[in-house]
Amino acid sequence: IPELPAMAALDLRRWLVALLVGSLAAVQVAGGAPWFWPPGGDDPGGCLSWRVMVEANNAKFWRAVPAPCVGYVWAYMSWGQYGRDVSSAADQIAAYASQAPAGDDGLDAWVLDIDDTCLSNLPYYQAKQFGARACRAYDPAAFKAWASRGACPGIPAMVRLFWVLKGGGFRVFLLSGRDEEALGASTAANLAAAGFAGYDRLILRSAGYRGQSSVVFKSAERRRLAAEEYRIRGNVGDQWSDLQGDNAGDRVFKVPNPMYFVP
Repeated sequence: IPELPAMAALDLRRWLVALLVGSLAAVQVAGGAPWFWPPGGDDPGGCLSWRVMVEANNAKFWRAVPAPCVGYVWAYMSWGQYGRDVSSAADQIAAYASQAPAGDDGLDAWVLDIDDTCLSNLPYYQAKQFGARACRAYDPAAFKAWASRGACPGIPAMVRLFWVLKGGGFRVFLLSGRDEEALGASTAANLAAAGFAGYDRLILRSAGYRGQSSVVFKSAERRRLAAEEYRIRGNVGDQWSDLQGDNAGDRVFKVPNPMYFVP
């Protein structure tokens, strides 16, 4: 695996600093509950059970992290368990890819989502308290301003996985619902700074797909890849909508994200 670029190392340091700052910040939680977790008991408030339902796609169309679980999600994302879970998923993906190696024709491909699969938006969603109380988790104007900065930290395990796939001879396509016109340049620069260099294509949402669901948009783009005779050997995303629909791939892998839901 190639040595990560200097900017990727800097990005990792930014990630660690962001998590430390987030962990030390105070968050107002409904009912005056402490922001830290756990306040006592094995699973007070049922927040662990809620997260399992979210990851299993049993809690569909939820709009925000339940207010009593903001502290739980904060701690999960910031104190190491999330990183370990993503690393475990990346290890499984790499193991699978090694068992189904790329052919010599250059048409075996992997599709990776971007937001909270390759690049982390944790600082943005922490500031929004994950949509609890009066905050909206996803505000289009606020998210555009955040993403336009090109400062989203790269997720270390996914940077390593990216290079494993590239080193294995796979074509790697990055497919995101970000707006192509508004965020294309900043997204490309952010990916390069985070260590995602040499991908085969960056596919963002064009004007024709504005207002369409993620499943509709991503299905259409994967069909386009299939029409170009690419074989999608694997598909990785943090949302179930990244992994559903047409030409989803021979195998799909979901990385954890209890921060928000994209239909």
